[in-house]
This record gives sequence, structure tokens and C-alpha cells, in this order.
Amino acid sequence: MTSSTHDETAAEAVPVDQAEEPLPTAEGPLPNTVVVPADEDPVAAAGSELIGGPPGRRALLGVSWWIPARFLALATVLTYALGLVQKLPCYTSGWFFGATTQYTHACYSDIPHLYSARGLAQGLHPYLDMLPQPTPDMKFLEYPVLTGLFMQIAGWLTPTGGVIQDRERWFWMVNAGMLLICAVVTVIALTRTHRRRPWDALLFALAPALALNSTINWDLLAVALTAVAMAYWANSRTLLAGVFIGLATAAKLYPLLLLGPLLVLCWRAGRWRAFWQATGGAVGAWLLVNVPIMAASWDGWATFYTFSQTRKEDFGSFWMILMQDRNQALDSLNTWIAVLLVASCLAVGWLTLSAPRRPRYAQLVFLVVAAFVLTNKVYSPQYVLWLIPLAALARPRWRDFLIWQACEVLYYLGIWSYLAYTGDSKQHGIGQDWYHFAVMLHLVGTLYLCAVVVRDILRPDRDPVRWDGSDDPSGGVLDFAPDVFVLGSARRLREEAGYAAFAPAAQESSASSADGVDWLTPEDQPPADSIAPEAAAPGAPVDSLESGAAAEAAESMAEGSA
Repeated sequence: MTSSTHDETAAEAVPVDQAEEPLPTAEGPLPNTVVVPADEDPVAAAGSELIGGPPGRRALLGVSWWIPARFLALATVLTYALGLVQKLPCYTSGWFFGATTQYTHACYSDIPHLYSARGLAQGLHPYLDMLPQPTPDMKFLEYPVLTGLFMQIAGWLTPTGGVIQDRERWFWMVNAGMLLICAVVTVIALTRTHRRRPWDALLFALAPALALNSTINWDLLAVALTAVAMAYWANSRTLLAGVFIGLATAAKLYPLLLLGPLLVLCWRAGRWRAFWQATGGAVGAWLLVNVPIMAASWDGWATFYTFSQTRKEDFGSFWMILMQDRNQALDSLNTWIAVLLVASCLAVGWLTLSAPRRPRYAQLVFLVVAAFVLTNKVYSPQYVLWLIPLAALARPRWRDFLIWQACEVLYYLGIWSYLAYTGDSKQHGIGQDWYHFAVMLHLVGTLYLCAVVVRDILRPDRDPVRWDGSDDPSGGVLDFAPDVFVLGSARRLREEAGYAAFAPAAQESSASSADGVDWLTPEDQPPADSIAPEAAAPGAPVDSLESGAAAEAAESMAEGSA
């Protein structure tokens, strides 16, 4: 069954007697409905015309072999294949011949170059053996442990004989195949996170940045593990969710940020047991992977963390713009980054505890990871892969997603054109000013998507996930959980709701004249059946719940006195 048609830009809701299907109940949407983007997203509806238009009311979705997960996996493979074709000029010659060919064709990848530079071609073992050409700042592999294991496995699968260029090509192809598996795992995990909205994963499957950036580096490994962690949390498997958060953090640092939103959300809902289970699973899994390497080679294990500390301003960050404009390095860069990131996380935490309705988990994860990306000292083009699945869950709307993706594609083209300009005496490409413009496009595009997500949090009626009565499909144990601790405006709303329910009519009148607020008379009160579904749902704002309970108590007392 498909969902009822919804247009979030419409001024008025569809009347009940004109709806084609039953409207969502106070407990949430009908459990057997599947949301089809073409039914509620104008851009998706227009795009569906390419394949014959949106599905009709009698379309049997998910009952044939082509269930959403299989279709989305195929779409991901096709998008990924387009990215491989885009890298073809580099595969044939660009990685090996010509100083800037890989930049002018915008097909650069770290993978073939690091096969030799990190000692895999010589049979060296990550973390245990020093690099072929060590430097004072980096003597061992500078990646986290699981990423190093991923590289080692790919190195074992690469033929050892022949010309080094051919071996580097093989190494890239082996990694491309392994990363494709990660991409498919990611899209399937997304369909398991929002089970009623599996087609939102199409945002990830068809993302232009997925095709362009998938094989630049090994980030898709951490992306896949993070997506699995969120899917387990959405299905209330809290311990397994924590285990995969720990594994993802062992592949890349950013998944550690997933525990922050869990902390404040579980604090607001009083679900401390679930939070500690996830945290314990994350710590245990991370230690299980890292401790053996720590014991075998502490210096090799610590290289990733020391290199991150000593690294200077680098490409893609606004710190580099400041450095190039000032023509000198920024003092105390790590301190500035830490202060900005902590301030951003505290702001997200305050938003979580004070919003009229508890934010969705995916919204908060997107915001904190975006804050990490925006404040980091470097923004490599493949970092966008971290945000794509989170954006598909946080704001599943094609218009906003494509605006952001357009900015990222322009940045992708801008950085390679800038490197071509600076690396070749002929200066084919764009100069520093245009490169700064490309960086600003990336920053503005990401901030735009963050602003839309924050608006959805402050105005849940604009949230495309919640319009049908859903609460937090990615929230797991938080879904439809009542609040036990709130701050700011949420607390004020709760207190005002309690006061308005118990105050006598005369007292309300005097309060109205004092505050300049016109209170509704009994005749002006809306009928009970006109209350929005989200106001009656267990996950609704506390003022609606408490005012309803107080009104029932007052009515019971009045009947008793009569």
C-alpha cells in the first residue's frame, strides 16, 4: 500500500472526507503503508515521469522480486559504475604520466599512489613496518586500524608480479570492488532504518557525489559501518548499534560523534539504559580492534592521531582561505577548531533539549557531523560521502538535496582545476580566488542543508518524515517515547500549558489584559477531532499532552461537585 498524497507546500490539509485512504491515527501512521516520494515530493514526482510517472493507487510495491532493497542496490551499482567510467582517463594513463593529467580530467584517487607510498607494494605491514620513505611527522601508516586492515586485504588480493603501474591499477580495481560492497551495504541499511520510507535511500543511490568520490579514498568503509549502526539503533538493537559505532570509529574518527546525539536524546526521554548499552558496545568494539595493534606497535597505532594533531590548514577548509589571505599559518589552529566544534555541539544539545518536540536522531547526527566537516582543518572531496546517507534520513527532499549536491559537485571540479593550475607551468585551470569561491560554495551548500534541518526541528509540521503522524523512525527506543527532561522553550511551554489548564476563567481574563494576549473563549476552542495527529501522539510536545490530561481531570472534578 502506498501513502496518501501529501504536499508540504500546500496551505491547507486535505479534508478527511476527501482523502483517498485513511488518515494516520494518533498512534502514528498505518503500519503497512510505504511512503512513495513521488506522492509527496514535487521534484520526485517530476523525475518519475522519466519512467512513466508516479505509481498508482493499485500499484503493488514490494510484492515482486524487485523489492525496494534490490532495486536500490542495483541503482547504487549503476551510479558507482558511472563513477568508474569517469575515472577511466586516469586508469589508462593519468595516474602515471603527466604532472597534472589526473587533475585536468578530475579523476584523481589516493588509492593507486598509496599502494607504493605506504609500502603495500613492497609487502610491508601497516603499523608494524615503517613507511618506505618516512618523514619526521609520519613514519607509519596514517589511517585508523580498520582502514589499514582494509588496505592490507586489498594488497593481498593484488598480483605481486609485473610492472608497478599494472599492479597499482589492480590495487585500485580490487579496492573499487570492495568499496562497491560497502556502498551496497549502506543503501540496504538505509532502507532498514526508515522502514516505511525505503525509497528515501534513492537519494544516496543516485547522488552525483557518490559517483565522483567513491574511489578517491577508503571512506565508504566507515560510511557503511555507520549506516549499519543507525539501522540497528532504529530497530532497538542498542548493543549491536554501539558495536558498529565502535567499529566505524576504528575505520574513521567521525562516527564517534553519533554518541553525542544519543546522549542528549536519551537524557530528554529518560532512556539511560539504552544509551549505556550503546556506549558500552562502542567502547568494547573499538578496544577489541585497536588494543592488539597498540600492544604490537604503539608508535604505528598512534600515527593517525599524532598526524591529525600536527597537520596544518589544508584544502577545502575555510582555515586555508584565512591562511592564504593572511599569507601565514594560523596560530593555535587546533584550539580554534576544538572551541568551534564544542560550541556547535553544545548548540545542538541545547536545541535537542529545548525544541518543542524532541528532534529525530538522524537530524541530530547530520548536524553534528556537518559541524565537524565545516570546522575541520581539511575537507577532502570524499568527505561528502559521510553526509550523503545522513542527509537522506534527515531531510528526504530532492530539491534541497540536489541544491547541496550541486555545490559539492562544483567544489569537486574546483579543487582539481585549482591543483592543475598550481601544478603546471601552463596554468590550465582556476586561480586562487576562484578556488576560494568553490570552497565557499561547499560551505554555503552544507550550511543551507543544516538550516533546513534546524527549521524542521523547530517546526515539526515542516518535517517531511513527521507529516503523517510518525515520530522518529530512526529513533528505536526513542520512537514515541515521552519526555522526562526538557529545557528552555520546551519547559516554558509545559509550564504554560499546566497553568492554562487549571486557571479559573476570571484569572485567565486578568492575565490576558496584563499580558496583552487574547485567550480563546469556550466557543472559540477548536473541535477535538481537529487536533493534529502529532499533538496527540506520545512523542508530541509536552504542552499538548499535559493540557489534555489536565482538562480531563478538571472535567472529572466538575462532574463530581455537580
